[in-house]
Amino acid sequence: MNDTPILDEKVLESFRRENRKDGVRVFVAGGSRSGNDSQYTEEAYNLGKKIVKMEFRLDFGLSNSGIMGAVAKGVLDGWNKKQHKQKGAPIQGITTEKYFALYPSDDELIRKMDIVVARTLEERKQMLLKADFVVFAPGGVGTLDELAYDCVAMQDGMLPQKPFIIYNINGFFHHLLEFLKFIAKEGFADPVPFIVVDDENELEIAFRLLKLRYVNCTDGNQACNNARQVVYDLPYFIKQKMNYNLSVEDCLNRMNMILDRGEEEDKQILREEIETAYLEREISRMYERLATTGRDTGSVSEKLSLLKKRRKDKFK
Repeated sequence: MNDTPILDEKVLESFRRENRKDGVRVFVAGGSRSGNDSQYTEEAYNLGKKIVKMEFRLDFGLSNSGIMGAVAKGVLDGWNKKQHKQKGAPIQGITTEKYFALYPSDDELIRKMDIVVARTLEERKQMLLKADFVVFAPGGVGTLDELAYDCVAMQDGMLPQKPFIIYNINGFFHHLLEFLKFIAKEGFADPVPFIVVDDENELEIAFRLLKLRYVNCTDGNQACNNARQVVYDLPYFIKQKMNYNLSVEDCLNRMNMILDRGEEEDKQILREEIETAYLEREISRMYERLATTGRDTGSVSEKLSLLKKRRKDKFK
C-alpha cells in the first residue's frame, strides 16, 4: 500500500499564485540550533539581510531559534530598515499544525510572518520547494534530510531543476560535498551542481548572478546545465570583484559584449580567465581542507595534484 499523502491541488495552486505575485522567493534550510561557534548565527543573520537587499522573500520551515531564527531576524531587520511598502510579510513560515502548536501565540518573531499550515510534512516539503531556489545553511539531521529529499526529488523528476546554494560557513559542508561527489563517481547518483559560497560577500555575488542570469525552464537537462554554468562562472565573478571591484552587473555586461561582438582572440582570453579562476578556486578549497582535516589528507592531496596538472596542461 502506498502511504504517500495525496496533495490538495487547490491548496498548492493557491500557494503558487501567491508566490508569483511576490517575485523571487528563496527557500532556506538550516538548523533550529545555533551550533558551537557564534559565526554560524552571525552569517545566518547576514544571509537574511542579503535576501532583503536583493528584494527576494524568504520561505522556510518556521523557527524562532538557531540558524533559522537568525535568518528570519536578519530578513525582518533588513525589511524594517528599508521601510518596505509592499503588502504582506517578507517571510512565509511553512509548517504543520502539530509543529505550529509548539510556539506560543504571542511570539514576537512568529507574529511578523505569514504562516502557512500544511496538512502533512510531505505537503510542507512540496510547498517549500515552490521557491525559485534553495539555500542550505549549517544544521543537523533535519537539514541533511531536506538536502537528500530535494536531491532525490530532482533526480527522479518529481521536482523541477533549480539552483541549490550551499552556504559553507567555516567549511561546514566540506565532507558532505566530497561524499556526494564520491557517490556520484561510484554511479549511485547523478551529480548535483551545487553553488558553494563561503561568506556573505560571495553569497551576494551568487544572488546577483542568479537574479540577472538564471532562467527557469521546464527542460530538466537545460535547467541543470544553467545551474552548472553558474557554478563554473562564479569564481570569475568573485575574482573580478575582489581584484578590480567590478560589480556583477558590469562584469556580466563585459562578458556579453566580448562574446557577442569581440574578436576570437578576446573570446579565447575570456574563456581562459574563467577557466583559471575556476581552477584556482578549486585548488584553494583543497588547501583549506588540508589545513582543517587530517583524516583524508591522502585523498585531498591526490585531487589537488590532479587540479594543478589540469591547470598546467591547459596553459602550456
